[in-house]
Amino acid sequence: MGKQGKVRGKKRKITSFQKRQNKYGYLFMLPWIIGFGLFTAFPFGATIFLSFTKVRQTVLGFDITWNGLGNYIMTFFENVEFTPALLSYLSMIIPYTFIIVILSFILAYLLNKITFLKGVLRTIYFLPVIIMSGPVMYQLLSSDPTGGEMDPAVKYFDIFIVQIIYAYSRRLAITLVDIFVQLSIILWFTGIPIILYINGLQKINPNLYEAAQIDSANAWQILWKITIPIIKPIVLVVTIFTISNIGTFSINPVYDLIRTATENTNGGLGIASTFAWIYSLVVLLLIGLVYLLFRNREKERRHN
Repeated sequence: MGKQGKVRGKKRKITSFQKRQNKYGYLFMLPWIIGFGLFTAFPFGATIFLSFTKVRQTVLGFDITWNGLGNYIMTFFENVEFTPALLSYLSMIIPYTFIIVILSFILAYLLNKITFLKGVLRTIYFLPVIIMSGPVMYQLLSSDPTGGEMDPAVKYFDIFIVQIIYAYSRRLAITLVDIFVQLSIILWFTGIPIILYINGLQKINPNLYEAAQIDSANAWQILWKITIPIIKPIVLVVTIFTISNIGTFSINPVYDLIRTATENTNGGLGIASTFAWIYSLVVLLLIGLVYLLFRNREKERRHN
């Protein structure tokens, strides 16, 4: 009985310690929880409600009237801009996400292998996130690549090498300029994913690599059999982050429609809420597909 009493006492101490730790954890998270409720959850719920209403701005404030499914019917059957913009977003987000996820993993893998000037090289690859943030990035994304002309290369015609290529082949100059613009955007979006990948790569136990090398595994086999399976949860996080991050910039045509509709004082807020809610559902479906693609099936089989 004495031993049982001591065991029970230890369990109570551990339970009380865990409860205290949980309380401290929730207190630490409390500012974020409050901010999420006020600035994310409440606006999200309000957006769902406003999507079923017609909102007009008057001298006395907002005049909200119930419109039912009118906004959704108008969006899909009367509006000639939303559906093409949504399809354009889907055709853009899939290749963009694929390239960013793969490219950031390759860069992170190489940076993790490099020992000479490791910190300097990592800083160089992260600099675009700092330099091209805020107004600079918005200016790049919102600028007209044609410069008011038919040729996108005209905007960069003051660059000597563009002049040479343009004199040789107009189509080649347009293609290279377009690749340059797209590559600048893609490299900017790889900054945070590279950090996430490096963090995951550094947590892999080196003994796994040593054991694989002892078993005569080459670098390619180690990459596919050890590194990629272990880094798979990070790939899921990076993919979700990339989908969410790209959607908040003007390269997303739906984002421009939502912003334009929000600025319309004659019933635009209800239409903008409808656009935003449909777009949110599409993004959630994409994230769900990504989760199904990268989920850890072995753990699910073990639990079952």
